[in-house]
Amino acid sequence: MECLIIYCHPYNKSFNHAVLECVENNLDQNNKNYQVIDLYKDGFNPVYDLEEMRLFHVGKTHDPLVEKYLNWLRKTPEVIFITPFWWNGIPGMLKGFIDKVMKEGEGLSHTVTKTGIRGELTNIKHTYVFTTSTSPTFYLKLFLGNGIKRIFINKTLKQLGMQNCHWYNFGGISTSSNDRRKRYLDKIIKINL
Repeated sequence: MECLIIYCHPYNKSFNHAVLECVENNLDQNNKNYQVIDLYKDGFNPVYDLEEMRLFHVGKTHDPLVEKYLNWLRKTPEVIFITPFWWNGIPGMLKGFIDKVMKEGEGLSHTVTKTGIRGELTNIKHTYVFTTSTSPTFYLKLFLGNGIKRIFINKTLKQLGMQNCHWYNFGGISTSSNDRRKRYLDKIIKINL
């Protein structure tokens, strides 16, 4: 697998789903072999329960999807996240994915050292994050603290070892015109995924 898409939206007629289809078409045009993790369609349970907590420190899980997802992450050189930006952060479903799938242990997603966390997902050489938001992008950056870039990308993903992170946001989604949406999708087509 050359690319792993992590898609997080419950509605298959959303603009996020149009982004997913556009990304898939881009990868198909570039003859890239890819896999899609569709968190809602897969029925992923983001709840971090007591048994999951017990197994965390030994790098194990009782959720078969967690094991499958982590194996895919450890084998791919490229990851693409497609998600809405809700209430100044990633949706709970995606946060639960990060919490449950990123297992501690040598050769898993990260190793805890005396000086902090060492990311083990260094096989991921390119990371793309496509988001949509009700607020305009400039507002997210200047007035809301730029949470996606500052926390999710520059802290969480980089801490896990993911490299070359690029963020593309479609701001003002709720009031956007069809023409503006088409221009955004055309921009995705031009990215060399």
